[in-house]
Parts: sequence; C-alpha cells; structure tokens
Amino acid sequence: MSQQGPEITLTVQTADGIQAGKTLIKARSVKVGTITDVALGENYNEIKLVARMDSGTERMLREDTVFWVVKPRIGTEGVSGLETLLSGPYLELRPGESEEKREHFTVLDSPPVAPPDAKGLRVVLTSNEAGKLAVGDPVLFEGYTVGRVEKVGFDVKDKKATYQLFIFQPYDSLVRTRTRFWLNSGLDIQLNAQGFNVQIASLETLIIGGVSFAVPEGSPEGAPVTEQMVDFSLYDDVKQMREKMYESYLPFAMLFSESIRGLQPDAPVEYRGIRIGTVKKVPLHLSEKDAISTGNIPILVHIELERIYDLTSTEESETQLAENFKTAFQKGLRATLKTGNLLSGALYIDTDFYTDVPDTEANDIYFGYPVFPTVEGEFVQFQRQVGNILDKLNKLPIETTLENLDTTLQTTQKTVASFEGVGKELAVTLATLDTLLKKKETQELPKEVQGSLQQLQKTLKGFSPGSDSYLELQQAISQLNRVLGELEPLLETLNAEPDA
Repeated sequence: MSQQGPEITLTVQTADGIQAGKTLIKARSVKVGTITDVALGENYNEIKLVARMDSGTERMLREDTVFWVVKPRIGTEGVSGLETLLSGPYLELRPGESEEKREHFTVLDSPPVAPPDAKGLRVVLTSNEAGKLAVGDPVLFEGYTVGRVEKVGFDVKDKKATYQLFIFQPYDSLVRTRTRFWLNSGLDIQLNAQGFNVQIASLETLIIGGVSFAVPEGSPEGAPVTEQMVDFSLYDDVKQMREKMYESYLPFAMLFSESIRGLQPDAPVEYRGIRIGTVKKVPLHLSEKDAISTGNIPILVHIELERIYDLTSTEESETQLAENFKTAFQKGLRATLKTGNLLSGALYIDTDFYTDVPDTEANDIYFGYPVFPTVEGEFVQFQRQVGNILDKLNKLPIETTLENLDTTLQTTQKTVASFEGVGKELAVTLATLDTLLKKKETQELPKEVQGSLQQLQKTLKGFSPGSDSYLELQQAISQLNRVLGELEPLLETLNAEPDA
C-alpha cells in the first residue's frame, strides 16, 4: 500500500476495449497507473472508470491534466496507435501545470490538438450554424496548415456554435485585428466570360474541409492579436466574407412610397455605381399608421464606414461622417430604387445628388434611426408621365372633332359629284360646237368671226376628254375617291368606339 498512488475517477462515453485490471494509464509510453474498475454511471449515459495511480504521480494530477484513449486511428495526419492492435487500448495522460489538484477527469476520445504549454494563439470562432468544423480540421493561411480546430461547442445563451482554434507559433503573428476567417471547402469552381476555372486549396481540405484566414485585400491589417481566446466571426465562404466584413457602419431608415417588390436583405447600396452599404432589413417596421396613412414602406440600411474610407484619403469618425451626410442631404443627396436584374426583378438602392428636390429636415428620426431622404424611381416617374399623357388625351374633344370631320367628308363628296357633272356638260358642249363649225353656213361667216370660233374651239379642246388637263382633273378626282374610300372603315370604327 505504501507503493501505491492516489485513486482517481475517470468518465468516458464508451468502454470499448477497456478492461479492469488490464488497461493501463501511460505518460510518454511509461506506465503510471491501472484501471481497477469499470461501471455504468448513475444515469446510464456514461461509463465510470476507477484508476489506481502509481506512487509519485500525485503532482501530475492537476486541474488542467488531460486523459485520452489511445487506439488505432487513421486520419488526415496519418496512422497512429498501431501498437494497440495486440495489447488493446490504453489511456494517455498529459500532466497539467495548474496549482490546483483534481481527482475526477473526463477522458477525451481523441488526442488534444496542442498541449497547454504549446506556443501559439487560441482564438474562438462563432457561427449561427453548428457542424461547420470538427476537432482536428486544419487551419490554413495561403493554403498552408498553421493550426488545428481544438474544440467544438455551442453557446446556449447566444444560440451560436463556437469553434476554438489553436494556431502554432510563429504563425500566430499572422492573426490581426482585421483578420477574417471563412470555411474552405478546398474546391472552388467558377464559370464566367473568361472560361471555366477550378481551384483546389489542398488535398486535405478537399476531403475534410477546413478554415482559412487572412486580412482582406485592400483593408488595413490592424494590430497583432496577442490576447488569448479573442472572438472572430466565421463566414461560409470568401464571397460572404468580402460582403460582410465591414463591421463599422451608420444605420439609416429609408422611406419609400413605391413598391419594394424585389428588394431583398443584403442588396447593395451604391453611390454612382460604387457600393457604400448594404440593405439589412426589409421592411424595417410596418404599422397600420405608417403603411396606410402615410403610404411609406421603411427599410433599414447600413452605410459601411470602411467602404466610405476607400473613397476618401482620410478616415473620419462616425460622428463626423454622420454630420457630413446631413450636409449632403441638404445639398440634394437622395436614395432611389433601381433594377439590378431584369430577369429576376431584383432591386438595389442607388444614391446620387438631385436638383429641384424639396428640402428635408436633416434631423428626421424614424424609430430611433436617422432618415435617409428618398426620391421616386425612374420607372415610377415614367408611369406618372404616361398617366398624365393619357389624362390629356381623355380630355381632348374627340367626338366633336369626328363629327366635324364627317361633315367635311360629306361636303367633299358633293363637290366631287359636281365636278363629274361639269365634265359631262363640257363634253356635250364641245360636241355641239364641233357640229356647228362643220356646217356650211358657219363656214361662210366672216373670216373674223370664223377665226374667233376656231380659237374658241381650240381652247375648249384643251379641256376635252383626251386632253392633258382633263386627264389630270380625272386623276385627281379618282385619287380623292380612293382616299375617301379608305377613310370609311376608320370613320365607322370611330363612330362605334370614340375612345379607340
């Protein structure tokens, strides 16, 4: 008994291969204890192991001491534990360095990523969804493995999944305050105008995934992170990281009097084609008073400061930037809805300076948010212009005009008929005159009278049916008849449907 060490209690989820009196506890392959009893827990949801440690091992059993089961494993880091194929599994002990002693421990199913005394940096990633990463998944920087996922958990209070990463030294210096983390599936496929592009980060990430980190291009690096367990957000991919990496913003409420169908959260807010913010909530708040009485639909947008800083040479504080926006509102800065995709009908918000817009109060507040003034979109303005044109057309005296046109056409028809009668009378007169000139008595008239009659005959022949003048008159009358015939269906339609 004097050679025996303390007795400790271990908790495991399964006792597969563990036997009382045979399963050993080792530290760096040296035996330091033996499992003496294996039994079910009180609630039958775990296994209780009683172990007798060897003499002199008391200083190993500290608050941060870790136990795990060693058995054959095949993983991304290779094959391990083959020596247990014949001897059976055993428990590995990693001594702790804490000042507090402990007698009850929870056994890990897999070895820890890094020991407590390992040099490096531990950070915690948060995500709205669990199952994104598993213990042992690689942490990559520019495709090179610089760390591992150490722990996976779930924060019940915040309802977010947590992933603890350990980044080995000297790569911990790569983590900055502006660093962003995103999931790396290892396979990136793009099909665009330049062709078909496939990128693979590494074979390991292609099989099991992983997480990558870097400072976004064009963003300031920030200071190095030296404090342990600093929280970062975990993004689903590089695209989402680039869209949501802006954490400093100015919130604004925009009130639109037109339909916002097609406007979705995460839609861009642009200034003359350059993105300066993001739509966050559609609608922001709807009440009977706001939606019906005023006819305005509010939405919430974030004007992201770092996007604004990219457009200027200096970085202003949030207060200074807010004051600059108030001044811009007074000079005509307005927001309007525009179509971003004709096929899907997706909308985005465009901001620009407009002339001839009514002044707005720079201190307008809507449910605690400053108001960003708006103007109607181009499509709504076009609809209003078309409506005004139709109203003017409806006010025109169409029926009176058609009645006058009908009367004018009837008068024209009578005039044409009189022209036809004149032509017939003229032909009869010419024939009678020709007969008279052929008579002997007429030929015996004085030469002066005969010459006058001959001249009259020549003049009247100029209007005879075979003359050019007569043909031109006949063609003009025929064309007028044809035009009147073509107008008859139109007159009938207008008489039946005056508003056609």
